[in-house]
Amino acid sequence: MKELTRPSRLAPGARVAVVAPSGPVPEERLQAGLDVLRGWDLDPVVAPHVLDRHGELGYLAGCDADRAADLQRAWCDPSVAAVLCARGGYGAQRMVDLLDWEAMREAGPKVFVGFSDVTVLHQAFATRLGLVTLHGPAAAGVDFLKSARAQEHLRATLFTPEATRTLTSAGAALAPGRARGVTLGGCLSLLATDLGTPSARPGARGGLLLIEDVGEVPYRIDRLLTQLLRSGWLDGVAGIGLGSWRGCGPYDELRAVFRDRLGALGVPVVEELGFGHCDDALTVPFGISAELDAESGTLRLDEPALL
Repeated sequence: MKELTRPSRLAPGARVAVVAPSGPVPEERLQAGLDVLRGWDLDPVVAPHVLDRHGELGYLAGCDADRAADLQRAWCDPSVAAVLCARGGYGAQRMVDLLDWEAMREAGPKVFVGFSDVTVLHQAFATRLGLVTLHGPAAAGVDFLKSARAQEHLRATLFTPEATRTLTSAGAALAPGRARGVTLGGCLSLLATDLGTPSARPGARGGLLLIEDVGEVPYRIDRLLTQLLRSGWLDGVAGIGLGSWRGCGPYDELRAVFRDRLGALGVPVVEELGFGHCDDALTVPFGISAELDAESGTLRLDEPALL
């Protein structure tokens, strides 16, 4: 698996666009997120349809075409240095194929940030644009707004990425060893759902897979991992880093699932790396060469996420 193209880090005064490719965004949370960004000396602009809500499907932030147009317009705007997702939820799968990837490729690399449902877009940005992206907090996300640590880690990654090259586990090694590879991953349920689509990665071979999820009980986590195993998507994966599993059942039961489903792969597996749907969520890049060390419980990037 090859490294992807790194976009440039942000500078004070940079213009950043906030978009909503998935679920609807509460206005008060959006405003609070914009205040955080302004406090970083950024110039946030809100895409036209961020506060929309679909007339019949209330779990969508407006219609698919408008959500896609917002993202594409922001990406192709030469004055915008980064595109930040306001939240996850559901809906990215419905709009990803409406994007003009050729036009977005011609616009050149820039920073893209989001997580959860945005996993679909992380995959598409990798396969269609060959671009490093940041799996990080949503700009209007509850966890982000209440966590100084999550805010500081994202801010550092955007402005001084050399300071955020190492993630350290709060847990233990579920499978021993040390591995090198290129980071990829996201929300487990979205990776499984994205299989077979035009924008999905063909597999995790040679990569360090970083996965997390929310609200999936142990047997459903088993089902999702089994789907990736049966499809061959996990063939040749170099190592696996586990993030948060909020609302996914007792962790002892989850650990048993991970050992059962992932242990036979014969690769290092590290738990509790601190990214995902959790308090103080850390930002991790996809598309960067790194080393996963199960004994020390660390993920070390070979280079900063951004140039």
